[in-house]
Amino acid sequence: QVQLVESGGGLVQAGGSLRLSCAASGRAFSSYGMGWFRQAPGKEREFVSSIRWSGGLTDYGNSVKGRFTISRDNAKNTVYLQMNSLKPEDTAVYYCAAKIGDSLRFSYWGQGTQVTVSS
Repeated sequence: QVQLVESGGGLVQAGGSLRLSCAASGRAFSSYGMGWFRQAPGKEREFVSSIRWSGGLTDYGNSVKGRFTISRDNAKNTVYLQMNSLKPEDTAVYYCAAKIGDSLRFSYWGQGTQVTVSS
């Protein structure tokens, strides 16, 4: 079992940057694959990024490639999402998620943090 708490959301102008953090409690954080998802009002949840439990493999949604960077610090039980060149269409609630090893399904979810990008 792992509990996830996101932080770092807020209001930023287009072109700006934010860094989201997701702190995980529980044991064996380094064995969990981690991901970020987002959901805008009236839209389905969208995959943003993921990072393998070992940290060696990352993946990004097409809409954020080249602008967002995911990383993790297993010593701090934390995963980060650095978001640069933000656009108004990045406005959403961002959720951190965890999955066991290389499983396909993310089983644990945080409560989300709001990111609002003004034009």
